[in-house]
Amino acid sequence: MKIVIYGATEIGCLLATEFFEDHDITIIDKEENRTAEFNQLDISFIQGNASDINVLKCADIFNADIFIACTAIDEANIVACLSAKRVGHVKTICFVSKEEYKNTLNFERNDSTGDFFIDYIIWPEELLTQEIFRIVTVAHALDVENFADGRARLLEYKLNPNHSIVNKKVKDCGFTNGTLIVGITRNSELFIPNGETTLLDGDKLIFMGTAHSLDILAGTFFHEKEYVKSAAVIGGGTVGLMLAKNLEALKIKTKIIEMDYARCQCLCEQLNSTLVINGDGTNLKLLDEEEIGSSDVVISVTNNDERNLLCSLLAKQLGVKRVIARVSKVLNIPLFEKVGIDIAISPKNSAINEVKNDLAENDVDILATVEQGQGEVLEINVVSEFHRKRIMDLRFPAHSIIGVIQRRNLVIIPKGDTEIYTNDTLIIFTKADNANAIKEFFKVK
Repeated sequence: MKIVIYGATEIGCLLATEFFEDHDITIIDKEENRTAEFNQLDISFIQGNASDINVLKCADIFNADIFIACTAIDEANIVACLSAKRVGHVKTICFVSKEEYKNTLNFERNDSTGDFFIDYIIWPEELLTQEIFRIVTVAHALDVENFADGRARLLEYKLNPNHSIVNKKVKDCGFTNGTLIVGITRNSELFIPNGETTLLDGDKLIFMGTAHSLDILAGTFFHEKEYVKSAAVIGGGTVGLMLAKNLEALKIKTKIIEMDYARCQCLCEQLNSTLVINGDGTNLKLLDEEEIGSSDVVISVTNNDERNLLCSLLAKQLGVKRVIARVSKVLNIPLFEKVGIDIAISPKNSAINEVKNDLAENDVDILATVEQGQGEVLEINVVSEFHRKRIMDLRFPAHSIIGVIQRRNLVIIPKGDTEIYTNDTLIIFTKADNANAIKEFFKVK
């Protein structure tokens, strides 16, 4: 596949790094934006503005399959996508940073009677908000993903010395029926366990199962009937506002801290029950006075990594059990986790996952990625060749676990002797390095 990317930004670099081994990649941008990271990749670089038809021709837009615009300027991305669509009739993916652009472009796409529209509009801040909100709603969880219209889930928890299953083998833990342990991250490396795997202090455990069974699992092993009742959000920008609205909808007692007084007034106008505090989230005295330490979760979502790190560390110092931090630079995520921040999330990672899904085959979707892209959750439709085959008889080319089977209105958590039928939908957990092999395995031979 030939992919043209407009924007030598961090997102552009992440996309090029993700796809260059299997696809033909061309980057368009000014030469001064070209960094050393791009020079290490086997890609083409065209200097110029992708809104210029001649520049698009130089990038061989006529033979391109995908055009992705991800500069820091929304208007430039929109014009470039429309230009590429007009000239090359390629599939277009446009990054935007404003809700109004996303809404307008989606309306134009749905209302269009011709080919002059943008195929996919990605608003990273919205994806980030959705991801944080899913995690906030489950006490102690490091990651939360919903499948099958919420009837099945993925949950991730970190073990500490107080958990009863530390130093036990998986087969001896007695996990709830309707749940499967599909992955473990140990010393920053993800692997797929078996019954003989011993669970250690500090392991991150990834479970898949029905929503009900995972609720029982969580209450049995990780917290007892504990719910998120209060939250503090530091940063009243777009993400902070959207989060506060979502938390209000769940009747979670919410405080939001924002430095800019005019922005605070705007927040007050749009929020109903949230307490809006005008102040600096790095001010320890302010945090103490506002009793931030008593919050069930603190979420720092300013647009500055250093500020988010400091706010998060101060919240930890005040005794907050769970702290979530927004990280703009993906390379900073390991640093945040190393110094004790519970969950560090990047809007760029969320956006990359969305692009990967947009580029996936029609019969295969990437439902989620975990542990900074080390693991993937695939959705695959069963073809007739696999009809009535037992899971234990499948000879996967790489370690993978079928976590959920969707059969019409049924959600099945399979065992080894479970049969799969034609037109079943399989939700499979595997390492990202093995995802292509699993996809090929289920294709019509």
